[in-house]
Parts: sequence; C-alpha cells; structure tokens
Amino acid sequence: MSTVMIIVLIVVVVVLAVGAFVVLNRKRNAGGGHSLKRRFGPEYDRAVARHDGDTKAAERDLGERVKRHGSLQIRPLDPAAREQYSARWNLAQERFVDSPREAVAEADRLIAELAATRGFPDAGHYEDQLDALSVHHATHVHGYRRVHRAALDTTGSEQGPAGTEEMREAMVEARALFDDLVSDRHDHSTAHSGKHTPGKRSTGITRGGVQHG
Repeated sequence: MSTVMIIVLIVVVVVLAVGAFVVLNRKRNAGGGHSLKRRFGPEYDRAVARHDGDTKAAERDLGERVKRHGSLQIRPLDPAAREQYSARWNLAQERFVDSPREAVAEADRLIAELAATRGFPDAGHYEDQLDALSVHHATHVHGYRRVHRAALDTTGSEQGPAGTEEMREAMVEARALFDDLVSDRHDHSTAHSGKHTPGKRSTGITRGGVQHG
C-alpha cells in the first residue's frame, strides 16, 4: 500500500471518529435536556424564559438545582402538625374575603414554614428554598412564587378588582403546593405524567371570595 493511500485512510478514520464524537455528544446533550424538561415540566419553560431563551443556560441552572437538592430527604409530618397547618390555611382562606392581602401574606408564611418543617431550606433563604421545592414539586412550585410576590407587593390595592383577582389566583395556585407538602405525596411522578390539574382543586376560594362548606 502506497504512502498516499495510508494517509488517505488515516484522514478518513479521523474524520469518521470526529463525526461519531459530535453525533454522540449531541445525543447526550439532547437526552439531558429532554430529561430535565420531563422532570421540571412548566418550570423548565420558565427557566428558559428567565434566561432569555437560552436553553443551555436554563439547563445548567436546572441541573445545578438537581445536584444541590436532588438527594434532599423529606421529613415526615406527624398527624397533629398536619391538622394544625391545614387549620391555619383554612383560616387564611376565610380571611381572604375581608383582608386579601393579609390572607396572602399568611399563605406565604405557611408554605415557607411548612417547607422548612419537611426538610427544605428555611424561610430565611427563600431562593434556595424555592430551588429545592422546584426539584421535588416542580408542577406546583410556581404557586409559591406567585403568592410570595403577591405578599411582598405593597403597591396593589386590596379594593382594586385586578389586585384582588391576582391575589386570589396566586392563593389558589399556591394551595396545590401546600396540599402536596402537607400530605405524603411527592411530585416526581405527577410532574412527569402531567396528571395534576391544579385549577380544579377545591381551594375554597372563588371569584367572590371564600366558598363556604
């Protein structure tokens, strides 16, 4: 075999090896992104939006969340504590009719306190707590984000239809996460299957305020 043929064969082998590496790397990256999207559901899309459409940056963010909080051990909640938390939430719902802003603030405090009780980072580290919740309760974590923003918003008017409606919607969405935290359910399987429909949960809050009974 001539020297020229040997060089040609070497070049061909190198080109094929590089091509195979590129293809495998793309598949690996695509698989990781698909896995994260399946795990985080709507939270994946929110992460992409927060990174201005940069999916790689969003996936790095979500991947870091999993590394930091994926092995977090959820603490059990005893029946007495479960009843106390549920009673406090019901009182917050009843308060919504006359004091929407106070009710939302209480809902925000309740979720933060309950999450810490279950083993998530405490309320003094809101962003870290939110990230941890997004790993284990991806489907419903946005409700906590909404109710926290509503609780911090001092510019809105309780009497304004839009302000009150936004607070009501935030509290309704946050109730889904509260229900998951106060029970022994975990969100991994439901986040993957998409079977939850938070909007259909019985929250006790309607457009007119609180639905009794």
